[in-house]
Amino acid sequence: MDRRMFLGTALAGAAAVALPKGALAAFEVTRTDAEWKSMLTRAEYKVMRREGTERAFSSPLDKNWAAGTYHCKGCDLPVYSSKHKFDSGTGWPSFWQSLPGAVGTKPDRKLLRVRTEVHCRRCGSHLGHIFDDGPQPTGKRHCLNGISLVFKAA
Repeated sequence: MDRRMFLGTALAGAAAVALPKGALAAFEVTRTDAEWKSMLTRAEYKVMRREGTERAFSSPLDKNWAAGTYHCKGCDLPVYSSKHKFDSGTGWPSFWQSLPGAVGTKPDRKLLRVRTEVHCRRCGSHLGHIFDDGPQPTGKRHCLNGISLVFKAA
């Protein structure tokens, strides 16, 4: 193996390790980074495309108790029902389950512990995280960024 081949192999390996798991996943709805930036506000882009988190208690959807469906702001896919919403007291809209086949998950290792990140299965937009401290019947708390959602009344 010559120096160029070794360097190319080493760089390719380093790039593969640096990419987050699922980064190369294909979604039904795809847009360029420029397209996402043009359709989202700066705050929406930071949360939905860069896996940020909105400030607690900043979303009006946290205290929305109307009947309806919550849709992904990135592609309008229905992702959560108001029937599964509960008040977690955390300051973010929380649900004990998503709609069937609406979301995907992956490990999030950004903090000192591994969390479960939840995203729209159709466009990959970051919705929030899933924790094991929710109510029955699932025991799960889907803790979501309201900025990633659009509520549509029933």
